[in-house]
Amino acid sequence: MLTIHAADELRYTWDDPDPVKDGAVAVQGVRVAATGSLAELQERFPQARVRRWPGVLGPARIHEGPLPAAPTPRERVHAVLKLGAVAVLEEYAGTPELRAAAGRNDVVVLSRGRRTAIVDMGRADLAVFDGAGACIATVCAGRLVHRRR
Repeated sequence: MLTIHAADELRYTWDDPDPVKDGAVAVQGVRVAATGSLAELQERFPQARVRRWPGVLGPARIHEGPLPAAPTPRERVHAVLKLGAVAVLEEYAGTPELRAAAGRNDVVVLSRGRRTAIVDMGRADLAVFDGAGACIATVCAGRLVHRRR
């Protein structure tokens, strides 16, 4: 099933100088199928499910510090997803339990940080943030894994 995630603004990178107003990302499976304005994507994919979010839609983040404290590794990984991140640095996911929890949730473990971006046919890792910087929604490998509302 194809899902369109739309927001007040779409940024392909977080330092994107030309955000798309009423922008959207079409997601098919684990991949980005298309990007552009919501109107363009609805015309191109009329049968798609549309999820409309208030705020700014952009690439999901990389959590570059210790994972938040929680009773279990799964809850620690979920706390990262709630922050709009779908990747963690391996130095902070050093135990087999944390790596297993990350793997079960499609959270990527990276040896070092990198720049994130939304690209056609790239993995569908998205996050939506409100004006105060709070994460409203996180999409990890095409799945909506967190929403605040």
